[in-house]
Amino acid sequence: MNWTFLFFLNSALLGVGLAMDAFSVSIVNAIVEPVMSRIRRCAIAGLYAFMQFLMPLTGWLAVKFLENTLKSFQKFIPWIALVLLLFIGIKMIIEGVSLSRKQNEEKEELEQKKISFIILLTQGIATSIDALSVGFTIAEYNFSMALTASLIIAIITFIICLTGLAIGRTIGFKIKNKATIIGGIILVIVGLEIFIKSFF
Repeated sequence: MNWTFLFFLNSALLGVGLAMDAFSVSIVNAIVEPVMSRIRRCAIAGLYAFMQFLMPLTGWLAVKFLENTLKSFQKFIPWIALVLLLFIGIKMIIEGVSLSRKQNEEKEELEQKKISFIILLTQGIATSIDALSVGFTIAEYNFSMALTASLIIAIITFIICLTGLAIGRTIGFKIKNKATIIGGIILVIVGLEIFIKSFF
């Protein structure tokens, strides 16, 4: 593969495809936490973008040095994503149901609610872990091309996640106390979608 228009186009398309799960999760996060500063939105999108940058590059390095090990690990990737997103999603649904029972404290709690860094990091891993397998598809690249492709994927992920956060923020203000429950359900669906599409 050479430095051609096709290389940049393929990298951009990979970025769009890989960012879709992170896009969905970004919407969820902004639904749950609609009162989110611009810096926090950029930080969340940046975290997901970094994970989407790291995973393909890690996959590429593993192909170069640990090809057989990574191939045996690949079959577990959908399971890991499913477990992580199911855990977060179900936890959010339970919290949402509990919150909706506290009618008097509802508004105050909703305004103070913030998604923890651990949850954000777990989401980042869950939505980007399938990008490890991209390391196989770019195995013929040299290091500078693999690095460039990963950067393109990260930039596109960042833009798409910011868009998702903006959409979710608008929705979050409208649905208020149901936000956490709806967000949890969406995360469960995303986890199932990642798992199911691995069979096709």
